Amino acid sequence: MKHIFTLAIIMASAVSLTVPATAQKAKTGKAKKETVIKLNAPDMENGVTLMAALQNRQTNRNFAAQELGWQQLADVLWAAGGVNRTDNGKRTAPTARNAQEIDIYAFTSAGVFFYDAPNHQLKRIADNDCRASLYDRGNFGKAPLILVYVGNFDKMQGFDEQGRNFYSATDVGFVSQNVYLYCATQGLSTVVCGSFNRDNANKVLNIKNGKLLLAQPVGYPEK
Repeated sequence: MKHIFTLAIIMASAVSLTVPATAQKAKTGKAKKETVIKLNAPDMENGVTLMAALQNRQTNRNFAAQELGWQQLADVLWAAGGVNRTDNGKRTAPTARNAQEIDIYAFTSAGVFFYDAPNHQLKRIADNDCRASLYDRGNFGKAPLILVYVGNFDKMQGFDEQGRNFYSATDVGFVSQNVYLYCATQGLSTVVCGSFNRDNANKVLNIKNGKLLLAQPVGYPEK
């Protein structure tokens, strides 16, 4: 039987990233914060067809507080913008001139993390739970995972200002749709938010040359 771990427990654990999952579970009582967390390989045996995912794709603004499974976290991040061609490092979502400028940040109960797609791992940005600071209304901050998408202009050399704004805004749509389709396969809720507190988000992310584009909560639907 596969072991299922909650997002908060594993990301707050002090275990070595190379030990087996069963050993990880035994050590989750320790409180040390990992700075780099290696994610599981994406599960390619989902078994849901593309047409079924499209049929089930929808926006749901209601979220339960239940944590996502560890495999779900790995899968949704890979779906959003992971490397799907290891020979050339290209991603699941297209970007103009292959700039790969959409940076993905994960706001969770265990802190804030940057998704390092080439290495399929999380890098800790902050220890605090900053989810509630992203929203002034609604229950979106209740979602166990909030993805924040940033257009990293340092990666867009050769684009003028208009091009950076246009193409980053276009490319983030591909990323968010990938997340929608993944959620449709798992029965998860998600919604793309153009309206969120960018000032509070940037107090954590400290973006110098880029643009905070969208936020996308992900979680189980509230029953």
